[in-house]
Amino acid sequence: MSEVVISAQSVSKTFGAGADKVTALDDVSVDIFQNEFFTMLGPSGCGKTTLLRLIGGFEQASAGQILLEGQALNDLPPFKRPINTVFQSYALFPHLTVRQNITFGLEMKSISRSDANARADEMLELVQLAQYGDRSPSQLSGGQQQRIALARALAPAPKVLLLDEPLSALDLKLRKEMQIELKRLQTETGITFVFVTHDQEEALAMSDRIAVMQSGKILQVGAPREIYEQPTHRFVADFIGDSNFLRGDLVDGPHGGHAISFGEGQVINLAQDVKSDKLKDVNVSIRPERLSITDAQTAKSNQLTGTVTFVTYFGTDTTYRVDLDGQGPVTVRMQNGDGANAQFGKGDRVGVVMPPEAIRVLVD
Repeated sequence: MSEVVISAQSVSKTFGAGADKVTALDDVSVDIFQNEFFTMLGPSGCGKTTLLRLIGGFEQASAGQILLEGQALNDLPPFKRPINTVFQSYALFPHLTVRQNITFGLEMKSISRSDANARADEMLELVQLAQYGDRSPSQLSGGQQQRIALARALAPAPKVLLLDEPLSALDLKLRKEMQIELKRLQTETGITFVFVTHDQEEALAMSDRIAVMQSGKILQVGAPREIYEQPTHRFVADFIGDSNFLRGDLVDGPHGGHAISFGEGQVINLAQDVKSDKLKDVNVSIRPERLSITDAQTAKSNQLTGTVTFVTYFGTDTTYRVDLDGQGPVTVRMQNGDGANAQFGKGDRVGVVMPPEAIRVLVD
């Protein structure tokens, strides 16, 4: 793994006092590495923007510290940190041209006008807007303004670029285009990007690693595939994509390892190496696309039985709602192709097959 660029160590942040005290961050520790696209993901109020503002120097930690390449940042004001920020509002100067918007910050750092203009032209090439340097921001589209804000932030070559939900004001099509653009810029510049969003698709599409946050804490940090396929908490499994949740008892598997007993002889084997002191009433999740259904009379391992209550055809796949015996409803999403799904309809008794490697035991 690359060197650590940003390290948050036991960071807490509170606002107010007494009965009005609010804990925005609660003993958060995380390392962010050189040349990675790191995303802080979570719902509104989870603390992700507060942590971003602490890194940028716009807020001061109530406890703990933020390090940049091993050096404490706590007492450094924002303008003395080799860190730039792109906010939700692009904050371009309306009375300056596009090129002047980019050179403004460089000239404030005592870079000569000729060098600043040369650097601005490099940045305009990088964001593929070289022909727009002499225009005013009002003559640009929202997506173009967003790219100019990025060019301005990247021009001083910061060690870290902070992005506070910069795509939220764009329409869906442009937002998806800018996801590709952001990842390209991060890869080409080699600058560490720290991105804040509540949009799970954005996080999965762009990130090298994701930190999922809730109520001022980081619940899980990992690569997108790990976060999606191997969630550790119910909140993570529920917030990222669709999940089915079941409850059962943790028991020994028939060939070693563990299994989940759902009562009445229904046992599902696990591939996961479970380390838990809790044996009764554990919470498990499984993604709808990892399930499949078969005729209830067909004997298969790792299968629970139930009744189809709803069928929805989506062209590429079919979604089934199955009321499992003793467990309640689950969603099964199966790809169409050979017509095998057509035999199941509302009221049919079916078996729901659960691959051991797709089942996750969760922290409640």
